[in-house]
Amino acid sequence: MELLRPAPEHLASFTDALQRGWSPDTMRPAAAQETLERVQADPEGFLRLTEDPQGLGPPFALPDGALVPRLPGIVRWMWDAEGFAGSINLRWPRDLGPLPPHVLGHVGYTVVPWKRQRGYATRALALLLPLARAQGLDCVEITTDAANLASQGVITANGGVLVGRFDKPAVYGGAPSLRFRIELGA
Repeated sequence: MELLRPAPEHLASFTDALQRGWSPDTMRPAAAQETLERVQADPEGFLRLTEDPQGLGPPFALPDGALVPRLPGIVRWMWDAEGFAGSINLRWPRDLGPLPPHVLGHVGYTVVPWKRQRGYATRALALLLPLARAQGLDCVEITTDAANLASQGVITANGGVLVGRFDKPAVYGGAPSLRFRIELGA
C-alpha cells in the first residue's frame, strides 16, 4: 500500500468505493453520496481541494451545516494493487498554532471496509507524518472514539501518546473520545 496524491486517473476507483457505500467522512455516511455528486459535477474542482496547503478553498461545512473557514490541508489516497483502499488527510492552522475548537485533530483517516485489518491505516499514518513535518508542524494531534481500539492501535503504533480524554462536541456525536499526540521531532 502506498499513498498517492489524488489525480484524474484515480477517480474511477475512488468513485467505485463511494458507490459501494464507503464514506470519506466517518461521522456522516451520507457524505458518500454528496462526495460522489461533487466528483461527477466538477472532477477538477474536487481534485483541486485535495491539495490546498494555503487553505484557499471555500468554507467548510460542519455536520450541523455551519460554515467555517477552510484550514490549509492535503489529502492522500491509500492505494494498493487493486486500487483505492482509503483516505488520509492532514490539516493545520495557517499560523501553526492550536487547532480551532471545531477541528478535533490534525489527521483523519478511513479505510474502505473490504480492506480493513491489513495494516493500511497504520502504514498511511506513518507515510503522512513526514508530510506534516514538511509543513512545519512539530507534532500532530489525533482523536478517536474511546471505543475504537483499532484506531488507537494505529495511533500508538506510530508513536502516539494519550494526552487527554474528552467528550466530542454534540455536533460530532458527543461520544467519549481520546486525544493523542505524535511528536514529529526535527
